[in-house]
Amino acid sequence: MDMENIGKRIKEIRLEYGLSQQKFGELLSVSQDTVSLWENGKSVPTTEFLIAIAKQFSVETDYILCLKDY
Repeated sequence: MDMENIGKRIKEIRLEYGLSQQKFGELLSVSQDTVSLWENGKSVPTTEFLIAIAKQFSVETDYILCLKDY
């Protein structure tokens, strides 16, 4: 699993919607610190949060996981 590129995708999605890490986290019920860890490739979202990101921001989980490009 390429945690660094997954983090880049999450950051890209967040910035596309013009959200701070804090606001992005609030929408997903996680802390700003958790969002930062994801974006910096220090951890990855659980399946539950991958699905939540996909639904909230209308992207496929395969895109977040770098299995597809758009």
